[in-house]
Amino acid sequence: MQIDLNDSTQFTREAVRQLIAQADGAVHNQLRVTQAGIAFISTVVGGQDIDGLAFRLETWAAGSGCVGPVAASDEVWVQQIFNALQQNFPNPPYDYIDVY
Repeated sequence: MQIDLNDSTQFTREAVRQLIAQADGAVHNQLRVTQAGIAFISTVVGGQDIDGLAFRLETWAAGSGCVGPVAASDEVWVQQIFNALQQNFPNPPYDYIDVY
């Protein structure tokens, strides 16, 4: 799943919830945003394959509870991720965001 941050009908809290819910918490994950504004969760993490990205959030370690259905049910967490996307696109201050 991906979210087009340029499209207000796609970029909603519910879409962020679904994005978080569909990710596998048993592996490392990283929320990434392309320069075109497409947000997605990647299992390629860290500084690997970052060409074309506007920014990425810190890596969420396997088993940390940051993704999956339980994480998606946490209203505060979903809002925090929604806000991070909203505040950093289209002009992120850095290409790596670890405070949000």
